[in-house]
Amino acid sequence: MKRSYLLLHIAVVLAGFTGIFGKLISLNEGLLTWYRVFFSAVILFFILKLFRVSTQIRIKEKFRIGKVGVLITVHWIFFYASIKYANISIGVICYCLTSFFTAIFKPLADRTKFRFSELLLSALTLLGISLIFRFDSSYQLGIGLGVISSAFAALYTICNERLVKHYDSRLINFYQMLGGTLAWGVLLPAYLSVFPSEHFIPDTKDTVSLLFLSAFCTVGLYVLFAEVLKKIPAFTVNLTFNLEPVYAIILAFLFFDESKEVNSAFYIGLFFIMTSVILQSLISAKQKK
Repeated sequence: MKRSYLLLHIAVVLAGFTGIFGKLISLNEGLLTWYRVFFSAVILFFILKLFRVSTQIRIKEKFRIGKVGVLITVHWIFFYASIKYANISIGVICYCLTSFFTAIFKPLADRTKFRFSELLLSALTLLGISLIFRFDSSYQLGIGLGVISSAFAALYTICNERLVKHYDSRLINFYQMLGGTLAWGVLLPAYLSVFPSEHFIPDTKDTVSLLFLSAFCTVGLYVLFAEVLKKIPAFTVNLTFNLEPVYAIILAFLFFDESKEVNSAFYIGLFFIMTSVILQSLISAKQKK
């Protein structure tokens, strides 16, 4: 179990860099997401060959895994749109609502009772987001996009938790990235006709950033993500990922000087979000004892 928690926090650190790459890459959110899933699918294809992981599963199973990949693809589109229309800090803070949506969606999906502790901790996160939402009206579009993004992230986590019990995590991520590449590739021309981009082919700088994003913050991150879901509940995983903003915001303050764009309401909201993470850790530790 200690190993699973260690892997979880390594995944959180990798996730902290995701928003940074979203800011660095000049492509719009639609193209950025498509290149991310495409490069990730290619990398995972060679990983499967290198480690001789069997891909011999039924077409129905491949389609089932690929559909879950569409959820994470949609999550990324809205996540990067949130960063583009607001900033890194807003985008990653809104991701914290994933635990709130998980606390709502999972009991409905499993037809089980709602857990009061999960709803209470998620309410703290929601309060923090509400305070941040109020601090500057110019970021409300970005926050709205971020909220939608977190809802799709919660759905992805819940569906992925079921898949990891039956398939190799690398195989899961390959077919998810392939599913996202194909599904979004079909819709991308229509998207670009509404939200055009200045260029469609990434330059050298963007290509290097996309490769790092795909190799470490996608393949590495989501393989770890799938592994920890075998031992740790989806709600705890999502709540722990609320620590991602700490790393991302520090990086955003250091490299993009975003500290000048926020005020006291932002820090108070962040305090409530971090409090929910600490309380969940204490509750989990007590339950283990």
